[in-house]
Amino acid sequence: MTAPEAPERPAGPATRSAGLLRIWLPLLAVSIAIGALLQLLELPASLLLGPMLAAILFSGAGRKIVMPKLPFNLAQGVIGTLVASTMTAPVLEEVGNDWMLFAGGVLSVVFVSLVIGWLLARYQVLPGTTAIWGAFPGAATVMTLMSGAYGADMRLVAFMQYTRVVIVTLVAATIARVWTGGGGQSEAALWLTEPRWWPLGQTLLMVVSGVLIGRRLKLPAGPMIVPVVLGSALNVAGLIEIELPRALLAASYALVGWGIGSRFDRDVLLHARRALPRVLASIFALVAVCACFAGLLVWLADIDPLTAYLATSPGGADAVAIISASTNVDVAFVMAMQIARFFFVMALGPMLARFVAGRSRF
Repeated sequence: MTAPEAPERPAGPATRSAGLLRIWLPLLAVSIAIGALLQLLELPASLLLGPMLAAILFSGAGRKIVMPKLPFNLAQGVIGTLVASTMTAPVLEEVGNDWMLFAGGVLSVVFVSLVIGWLLARYQVLPGTTAIWGAFPGAATVMTLMSGAYGADMRLVAFMQYTRVVIVTLVAATIARVWTGGGGQSEAALWLTEPRWWPLGQTLLMVVSGVLIGRRLKLPAGPMIVPVVLGSALNVAGLIEIELPRALLAASYALVGWGIGSRFDRDVLLHARRALPRVLASIFALVAVCACFAGLLVWLADIDPLTAYLATSPGGADAVAIISASTNVDVAFVMAMQIARFFFVMALGPMLARFVAGRSRF
C-alpha cells in the first residue's frame, strides 16, 4: 500500500520572488518596450497591444504566465467603466432624434459583419462561433473577453479583433488627416494631468462593486458587463462622474493584455499565421462595405462625408473618438452610432453568434 501523496504546498516567499524575477519583471520590461515602440509608430491600442504581444512572446517561448483572477477581473471592470463613460445624455438624445437612421446604420454594419463571420466559419478559416465573435464590430477588448465567456476561442478572436483595430484605425486616421490636413493629438498631457480625486473615488467604488456583483452572479463576462450597465445608468442619470486616469487605464490594459496573451501557444500562433491572408481580406472587405454605407448616409441624410465615415467605421471606437475629437466632425453623431452598435452587439452577440455559427456547417 502506497502512502498518500502530500498535498501541494502554497507558494512561499522564495517561490513568489523567483516568479517575480523570472517572469513578471522581464514581462513588464518587454511590454513597456513594445508599447513604447507602437506609440512611436502611432499605432492604435498600443497600451494593450504591447503587453499582449509581450505575453504571446513569453508563452510561445514556453515561459508560462499565470494571471491572478481578481486583478484580471478588476481590470475588466475598469474597461467596462471606460465604455460606460461614453454613454451620456447627449448620446441618447442624438439616437432618439434620428432613431431610424441609427437603426439602419447599426443593423447594416452588424449584418455585413455576420456574413463575413459566417463565410470564415463555413470555409473553416476560423472555427464556429470564434469566427462570428472575431468579425463583430465593437470594442475589441470587450468582444474578446465576452467571446471567451461564451465558449469561443478567445485567442483567435483577439487575433482577428486587434488586427482589424489596427487596420481600421490607420485607415480612419489617414482619411481624417488627408481630409482636414490636421495631425494627431499629443497624449503627453494626459499622463501629467492630476485626477479629480472625488470622482476617482466614486469610479473606483463603482468598479469594485460591479466586479464583485458580476463575480457573485456568475454572469458570463460579468466583471466587465455589470460595470458597463451600472456605470452607463449612473452616468446618464448624472449620479456619478467617471474619472479614469491614464495610469489606471494603462495598468488595466496591461493586465488584460497579459491575460489574453498568456493563452496563446504555438498551435494557436500557427493557426493564426495560416488564417492571416483570408482574415486580412475579410477586414478590407468590411472596411470597403462600411465606406459604402457612409456614402449612403451622405446621400440620403446629408451627413458630411468624414462624419459619416467615422460613424460607420467598423470597430476601434476609442480610437475613433480620439480622431473625431481632433477633427471638425459631428462628434455626438459619430459616438452615438459607435456606442449604439456596441450595445446592440453586447446585448445580442451571444445569440447571434450561436445562430449564425449553427448555419455555417456544410
